[in-house]
Amino acid sequence: MSTAIAVTCAGLQLGATEPHTPPAHILPPAGEQSLEDALSAMRMLLDQHGYVIALYGAAVDPTARQRLHTVRSVLESDRVALVRSDLPPLGLAVLVRQLRQLSTADLSPGVLAGAVRLLAHYVHAGALLGSVARLGRLPVPLRAHARSWLPGGRFGVLAAPVPQLVRVGGEATLEGPGYATRLTVATGQLNGDWVTGELADQWRVASLEPATAPPESSRWWGTGRFVEFAAAIPDVSMLYQIVCSVRRSTCHWCGLELIGDRCVFCQAPVPPARPAVTAPRAASRIKPDATQPLPGGGPTRAVPGGDGRALHDPAAATRPGIPAAEPATAPYDASRLTQARTTQLGTRPTGPP
Repeated sequence: MSTAIAVTCAGLQLGATEPHTPPAHILPPAGEQSLEDALSAMRMLLDQHGYVIALYGAAVDPTARQRLHTVRSVLESDRVALVRSDLPPLGLAVLVRQLRQLSTADLSPGVLAGAVRLLAHYVHAGALLGSVARLGRLPVPLRAHARSWLPGGRFGVLAAPVPQLVRVGGEATLEGPGYATRLTVATGQLNGDWVTGELADQWRVASLEPATAPPESSRWWGTGRFVEFAAAIPDVSMLYQIVCSVRRSTCHWCGLELIGDRCVFCQAPVPPARPAVTAPRAASRIKPDATQPLPGGGPTRAVPGGDGRALHDPAAATRPGIPAAEPATAPYDASRLTQARTTQLGTRPTGPP
């Protein structure tokens, strides 16, 4: 049973490049479908696939986004994941096709939903714009704003993975991927020769794919004069290896296997890993120099315990190479010393009378 991939409009569904790629399911906005029909369609998807991953872009119509959250709330189901992406519309459509390809692989729903944010880093999405005066989703320098009012000005804009803006015809170029990609191009009201020619040569793309711009593109870029493009990895086996190379964990709330720092289905964060507790190293119980001579002579040796006591080893006295210890001094006797001093005082001669 494969996980269902759903989108908010048909413009986010590109043509399949492989025969076994399933289509994406369309979830219409509130103005095109009643709430009862939307609930019935979602229940049918859950019965057929078990889990549903619904993707929508940042420029989606607010009514469509609200309908998605309403359906999930009414069903009270943790098997529906709503994933928002900041990619431009054409880049999101390319990402949706990659998820459709991976949905037939042996990936759990939690891992597949977590792959949305992972694979978005490998999509180079941008556009050729005739003006950046109304481009509010990316940082635009003041000089570029001023040049937008000049006739004939064109700008190459890269929105992901790192925002970048260059003037077409200048020395600066857009930084492209360092791996083999397929460049999907949606031609609009501008001439797209710069994208299919100069940019494709600089990025060394493996192939070109024409497409139709999604209806949200003009709202995302702030103008209708654009040529949108997106470069991504076309090989599904390479995508599978990228996803499988990430460490996996288990959600402590719903029990799904996932990648990343949060479960996309129940939104429960992954708790931080506990540091490994190591047992303290046992200190040595034998202290150095814990020997002392004993009365009677002979070598001494240390004993476990480190309290300064030693055992007399008579056998060691006859071992070759081991010098014998000096005899111990007799114990101190204060009474004998007192008696000797008394005798000396008694025999001392007295002086003349």
